[in-house]
Amino acid sequence: MKHYIIPIFIPHYGCPHQCIFCNQKRITGLQTPVTPEAVTGIINEQLSLINKPRHIEIAFYGGSFTALSLDIQQALLTPAYLALKSGKVHAIRISTRPDYITHDILNLVSRLGVSIIELGAQSLDDLVLQTSVRGHTSQAIARAVKLIKSAGIKCGLQLMVGLPGETWASLIKTTYQAVELEPDFTRIYPTLVIADTQLAQLYKAGAYKPLTISEAISRSAFMKLIFTRNNIPVIRTGLQASEGLASNNVVLAGPYHPAFGEMVDSHLFNAMIVRCLEHLSELDAAIIIHHHTKDTSKVRGLSNSHINAWHQDYHANIKLVADGPKPGYLLIETLGLHCVITNTML
Repeated sequence: MKHYIIPIFIPHYGCPHQCIFCNQKRITGLQTPVTPEAVTGIINEQLSLINKPRHIEIAFYGGSFTALSLDIQQALLTPAYLALKSGKVHAIRISTRPDYITHDILNLVSRLGVSIIELGAQSLDDLVLQTSVRGHTSQAIARAVKLIKSAGIKCGLQLMVGLPGETWASLIKTTYQAVELEPDFTRIYPTLVIADTQLAQLYKAGAYKPLTISEAISRSAFMKLIFTRNNIPVIRTGLQASEGLASNNVVLAGPYHPAFGEMVDSHLFNAMIVRCLEHLSELDAAIIIHHHTKDTSKVRGLSNSHINAWHQDYHANIKLVADGPKPGYLLIETLGLHCVITNTML
């Protein structure tokens, strides 16, 4: 059954720190705190739009939900809990900071139906966290994950590539430390320079250089590859396309693309195929690449960029056939031989 998310945005609500990269009001376009009445209205409006069977979740995004007072948390969660209790929705999730997770908070949100907590970890490198003015350490992230999982609540990690001070070494460190925490899922976002942030000031002063699209795709693809190998789902790569993010007045610089997630998957498919072509092209025989129909655009590359590059670099007779049995798998056929490959083999 397909998922349907009812998003409740609470930009900066409860945030005790102003992270160097963050301006949620610019991104969401919302300027005032959400009220319990508004939560009820959003839920009812969204439910009225659903006319097919769906797994429906209410998700509180933005801000630091658990940094709000317990009274406000209860007030905002109550309309969602009533919808959950009545069977109108199937789950409630919240996102928050790692350093605002306690037993009392977990007892409250669990009692009010929260079954998923997403932690804005961003990095597990303490220097990167400090440079980004996160206000907590990697130890706080590890502690929060342990508390959440011990409370029987699913825990997801939101991570970013391209933060100030990040290197390939620190990114690799963050990725493997995240794997050790055994989150139930992850999200990967590229760092963008958003207007009216400290990062924007550094960018304008020449003190911060954002990643290029190519660099961000490579780093995100590495993270997704490692998480996939360790059976940790990556439920999103790249920011959700929005009117705000498409505006030059909001995003001043950085690797934003509305199809960023597909470009990351395409990068991995290309790596899989190139690894085979480096050996098979020497056979001077036709090469047929069988793939699932859902992966067609990812395999071909943006504007057929992958296919054009393969022909130019390997001078091989390559044919794509969309008859694969499963997304993410490739069957390479040549000279009567067949080879199945996945990105976990990279």
